[in-house]
Amino acid sequence: MIEPLDLGTFPTPLEDAPRLAEALGLDRLWIKRDDLIGAGGGGNKARKLRWTAAEALAAGARTLVTTGAPQSNHARATAAVAARLGLGCVLVLAGDGPARETGNLLLDRLAGAEIIWAGDRPPGDVAAAEAAARPGAHLIPFGGSSRTSVHAYAECARELTARVDFDRVVVAVGSGATMAGLVLGLGAARVAGVDTGALPDPAAAVRALLPADPGEPRIDRERIGAGYATVTDEVRAALRLAARTEGLFLDPIYTGRAMAGLAATSGAGDRVVFLHTGGLPGLFGTGQPLL
Repeated sequence: MIEPLDLGTFPTPLEDAPRLAEALGLDRLWIKRDDLIGAGGGGNKARKLRWTAAEALAAGARTLVTTGAPQSNHARATAAVAARLGLGCVLVLAGDGPARETGNLLLDRLAGAEIIWAGDRPPGDVAAAEAAARPGAHLIPFGGSSRTSVHAYAECARELTARVDFDRVVVAVGSGATMAGLVLGLGAARVAGVDTGALPDPAAAVRALLPADPGEPRIDRERIGAGYATVTDEVRAALRLAARTEGLFLDPIYTGRAMAGLAATSGAGDRVVFLHTGGLPGLFGTGQPLL
């Protein structure tokens, strides 16, 4: 098996959140602070890159190629990790590009990544073609999700069970590997996913990443609103609640939706871990009102 790279301090902190727990009617709430992973602004994408970048180096990579939305946390983390490892980085992003580079996109440029705008073409197809055409280029899949990167969140599950006794983990679901790793480590019944709208069938994506069928993943699909890149009033309320009870800043696409899902489904007596998957730069790149 690939040995993960040393790209941060592990295990990540696990913090009690009593004021937010009280506001949500929970018996106990802990925040798993994967937003504090050291590499590239942190987040779940940085934890996954410990494995996917190790796989790339083992294959002799000199350039990392990946894809995502314009404000992709995965793209930003890949650019930063590539810089840290002395590798080139090519990011193929959806659409034609904004007039002004903010948030994650600004950090992509700061880390020295080459950005290719896919326009009307599927970004994944463009990224695959770029990787095939460049000697020494290695394609990391959308969101960093692969059967290799699932090990990152099986590792996270072990960190959690070593520290606290909880009923369930709540996590945002994008490309699927973060939830899949938690399911691998904890079982499907203890993992509650909240869909962000990144994929048409997130449950199928989670199942496809696991070595055996875990049963139907538990995924709340009611927080998407008008689509992946939009911010709903429910998410705005979740952002305010976390910030004003615990000084905890969430992003509007992933952790904001996950917190909205937790708020809608919490109950007395619940002991919950909320996985903070990072994404703070996205707060500064949405172009939508957040208050």
